[in-house]
Amino acid sequence: MCLSSSGAEISGGKAEKAVMFGFLNVRKPKGITSHDVVYKIRKASGIKQVGHTGTLDPFAEGVLPVCVGKATRLIEYLDDDKEYLAVVKFGVETDTYDLDGQVVKSCDKKISKEELAAVIPEFRGEIMQLPPAFSAIKVNGKKLYEYARKGQTVTIEPRKVFIEKLELRSFDFENQTAEIVVKCSKGTYIRSIAHDIGQKLMCGAHLVGLTRTQAGKFGIEYAVELDEFQSVDDVKKYLINPITMLDYEKIKVTEDEHKKISNGMPILNKNDISSGQVVILIYNDIINAVGLTDGKKIVIKKVF
Repeated sequence: MCLSSSGAEISGGKAEKAVMFGFLNVRKPKGITSHDVVYKIRKASGIKQVGHTGTLDPFAEGVLPVCVGKATRLIEYLDDDKEYLAVVKFGVETDTYDLDGQVVKSCDKKISKEELAAVIPEFRGEIMQLPPAFSAIKVNGKKLYEYARKGQTVTIEPRKVFIEKLELRSFDFENQTAEIVVKCSKGTYIRSIAHDIGQKLMCGAHLVGLTRTQAGKFGIEYAVELDEFQSVDDVKKYLINPITMLDYEKIKVTEDEHKKISNGMPILNKNDISSGQVVILIYNDIINAVGLTDGKKIVIKKVF
């Protein structure tokens, strides 16, 4: 996996910034929002078109993929699966399901490692999950946490999520804490998993630590500390060519095809890829466009 190749560059001030096109594998520290990370990258790069691919709560840390320039238009094509290392505290329940909330219930019961290990398999696979009351999901145009902060109750519908992996890494009986590895689909609330396991064990629980270790093809072992991004040169140094991070058929196009693509015209499906498939069209080792196969042609969806 390529980790530091960049897109095309043109020397000279604003022109150089304007062509920045790629991803950054940023390690978000605890205590700041995901938007704070985006602001830092915007400031360092001088580019407004910067966005992240999935929010991490302020108390959480770890992998936060950031898109720079027109690469923000590729977010929908990135792998959505995430992996986390969650630290769960048993015996205490909070209104937010994490350490930032108010304690609403405590329990003297101490669970064992064996009891915890026995219920974990029940939360694997496809499950219905009730999001936390303190979350950004909208109901009737308002975010759930807006209702919760005012003490208002609102009906929250459970959502279908997929938990590919849920494994107990360690358990501290004395402190009643556990490290749990979670690999899950987009939209899964790790806070809800912690809360629901606590409910199942009839002792209550909440999340006290969370590290995202994987986001699609972005791994924590290659993540760059936020403090490393101080200038345009720093951003360029760690910029990842999107070609390396997109798991779709990739097709190199000719100069004539490039001209057609630039005008939004379809090109020939010369590889005879079945209809309805997303393809990445490459010109001079840079993404030229995203296309969709349609019989004998490739229809252009996004041009870069």
